[in-house]
Amino acid sequence: MKFRKKPIIIDAEQYKPGMEDGFNYYEITGKFICYRPKNAKTFPRVGRRPVIETLEGNHEITPTDWIVTGVKGERYPVKDDIFWMTYEKVED
Repeated sequence: MKFRKKPIIIDAEQYKPGMEDGFNYYEITGKFICYRPKNAKTFPRVGRRPVIETLEGNHEITPTDWIVTGVKGERYPVKDDIFWMTYEKVED
């Protein structure tokens, strides 16, 4: 069977620093240490990657990702190429 995604209008912005919910921290070796919310004050800023908290858990985001807000207000990252294959711009 084949299905078509229902046409809904979503909000989306390409990621900019400040949109993240927190950061994953890594040792120099690349080994994951921990996740900290962005308001944590006493953790080193070396080896960190921005993270969005989603319904499926935390997802690291890259500068070209789009941050999509779903129909229930949930946020999740979408890779740029997948975003353009899945969504098209609508006029306000």
